[in-house]
Amino acid sequence: MKELPPIPQDPGQEITVPHRGTIPAPGRMPAAEMPGPGLKREYAGVLEYWQMIRRHPGVVVVATLLGAVVAFLLTLPDPRIYQARTTLEIQGLNEDFLNMKSVNPTIDASSNYSPDFDIQTQVKILQSRTLINRVREKQENLKRAENLQPPDRLAAWRKALKIASPTQEALWQQALAFAAGTVKVRSSGTNRIVEVSCDSTSPQVAADFVNTLASEYIEQNLEARWQSTQHTGEWLTKQLQDLKVKLEKSEEQLQSYARDTSLVFTDEKNNVEDTKVADLQKALTEAQMDRVAKQSKYEMGNTSTVGATPGATGDGPSKDAPALLTDLRARLAKLEVDFTPNNAEVKRVQAQIAALEAAQETAQKTERSTNLARLKNDYMAADRREKLLAAAYANESHLVQTKAEQAAHYNLLKRDVDASRLLYDSMMQKLREASIASALRASNVRVVDSAELPSIPYKPDVRRRVTMGFLCGLCIGAMIVILRERADRTLQDPGDPAFYLNLPELGVVPVGQLLDAPAAKLLPVALNQRALTVDSGDERMETVSWHRKSSLLAESFRTTLTSILFSSQNGDRPRVLVFTSASPKEGKTTVVSNLGIALAEINHNVLLIDADMRRPRLHNVFDVPNSLGLSELLLQKTPLDAGQLEAACCQTSIPGLYVLTSGSSRHSASSLVHSARLPELLKLAREKFDTVVVDTPPMVNISDARVVARYADAVILVLRSASTTRDAALLAKRRFAEDGIQVLGTILNWWNPKTPGYGYYRYYYAGYYHYYGNGNGNGNGNGNGNGNGHSNGTGDEEQSHVRNSRDNSN
Repeated sequence: MKELPPIPQDPGQEITVPHRGTIPAPGRMPAAEMPGPGLKREYAGVLEYWQMIRRHPGVVVVATLLGAVVAFLLTLPDPRIYQARTTLEIQGLNEDFLNMKSVNPTIDASSNYSPDFDIQTQVKILQSRTLINRVREKQENLKRAENLQPPDRLAAWRKALKIASPTQEALWQQALAFAAGTVKVRSSGTNRIVEVSCDSTSPQVAADFVNTLASEYIEQNLEARWQSTQHTGEWLTKQLQDLKVKLEKSEEQLQSYARDTSLVFTDEKNNVEDTKVADLQKALTEAQMDRVAKQSKYEMGNTSTVGATPGATGDGPSKDAPALLTDLRARLAKLEVDFTPNNAEVKRVQAQIAALEAAQETAQKTERSTNLARLKNDYMAADRREKLLAAAYANESHLVQTKAEQAAHYNLLKRDVDASRLLYDSMMQKLREASIASALRASNVRVVDSAELPSIPYKPDVRRRVTMGFLCGLCIGAMIVILRERADRTLQDPGDPAFYLNLPELGVVPVGQLLDAPAAKLLPVALNQRALTVDSGDERMETVSWHRKSSLLAESFRTTLTSILFSSQNGDRPRVLVFTSASPKEGKTTVVSNLGIALAEINHNVLLIDADMRRPRLHNVFDVPNSLGLSELLLQKTPLDAGQLEAACCQTSIPGLYVLTSGSSRHSASSLVHSARLPELLKLAREKFDTVVVDTPPMVNISDARVVARYADAVILVLRSASTTRDAALLAKRRFAEDGIQVLGTILNWWNPKTPGYGYYRYYYAGYYHYYGNGNGNGNGNGNGNGNGHSNGTGDEEQSHVRNSRDNSN
């Protein structure tokens, strides 16, 4: 008998296992088996959340309905609120009417009027505490509404609990206080219309309050304008009386001062002395100009040559000399052309010219002397006149200066009198205008629409509340489902094992209400691992592939078997298969039994070994004795041979299917799998049978599966949908990887095909189910029950296809 190969201490060494070749030593994991990122999901994001919600529609529906109910219940204690509205038109004031702009002291005549600012000011006035209190006081003095009802919807509860309802006075005060505290004023900003509204628990109170508010606002506006004008008139009257007394006193002082100083004024501004000074100054200026002109002529004549004296008249004896001299010179010129200079006529003419020139020179000298004397006399007279006028101006100026202070004081008193008189006349005019303005009661506010009695409450909005509660409940339900899904670390649907474990998914075994009627007899399936009984006492879930050959459940096991047979490496299919799970009650025995039946249907000699010696079940499934089994073979001291194995193997009612039960011994079950006889047993089983399937206990807390898997061709993890956690499955994979054992793949068991998003499974089964009919097989794949011809033909065709698969794998 061969011993179990020793486990090397060096992580770099390898172990040689019969019929498996070399495998990595424990603690060393092939690169292909290293944990890495899983496969890419087919959906993500919003679609993934939608699938989560579809998997738990009941939670979402309950949360949604609960949210709507809670929202409705919350509206019951809320008071019913009625709203009344009125609209006002606020027009601009004509400030120039009767010159009211100059009467009102609060208006700046130079400022630019802005209608928008005025509208916003009126809005604040409508919301002022003073106006609202004024309206409330007036409402309290009016006739109160009768037969007021409690605003909430709890009257029936009060009656049932015998709780006294609020009094009419309390309801009235509540309605009035609610109206006073909910006044709202809104302006559009594009027109002069202002909307005023208020809420109350009584429709009558709401309408009366908002209408009274509009009327009191108009009245307050008129009163404010009247009071302002009245105060202005009173102030002007008092000031006018004081100003009148001041004006009379100023005029009296002015007249007294004029009499005391003997000031005489030619007009309202100038006195006599000032006029005389002005006249003298003017005459002096003219005399100075005349003297300067005559002095200039005298000085020019004194310095000029003979014949160029200014002021010469040219009326003397020599006034005809220039003409005669010109004629003689012309005659001389003609004679000099015809005669010689010695000619007597020429000499006579030359003598006349010389005599005439001498006489002309003597006359000019005499005339120059006469003119100079005359110019000197004129200059002296002008100079004397200037000096006299300057002396008179100096004397008069001295006299004016002596009375300058008196005139200045007089003018000061006069200006004071003039200012007082002007102010008095102006205030008298304003007083008349203010009197007229205070008598007018024109308003710039007009009621466009009065408030009407509201018929229905606008709060609480039950429909809106229920809708919001519905939506909130929907969101809360969705959040609960998503959080629950995120917190749930179990493997749920096909594709999850491949995504989280990075292992091939060999098959999916559905459970739940399937689409075919015969298969529905098997369901609902109990959530524990006990055998499921169907129509007859001999039909169990573990043998559904035999008793329900045409069921969809049996087809899922055949599909899984095809994946296992096609997972051959180097042309050799796995012959010794170890099935285990991460946790208990995940359906290993069910999968092993049905896969063994499926192998037997394709003419394989199959041996099922029940290595779960703590909780054996295969002997109950196939109804075989458990007196001699695996535990007895491992406990025997004699060498193991084929005869002992054949004696321990029990043939089932299914042709080609044998079972090696766990045996009756439960002594030291954990140490039996470490026996050196285990590899010899598996070697004999490999030689005797076409396929050996070993059912082992869960491997996370029990090491039996890890020990048996070292001598097998492949290990398959059975995972239960919505039960096996990702952490447990990853731990199982990591334990096998540390042992250097390759996991062939996973089988997702007990999966509900009605999971949202996987409806195509049901449609596929529904579309192909009519080929199988409703009959049962007879154990060899040829349907002979109540099925139709399609059932038989399809069964034979499938058997032929699977048989060909087996031949190809061999």
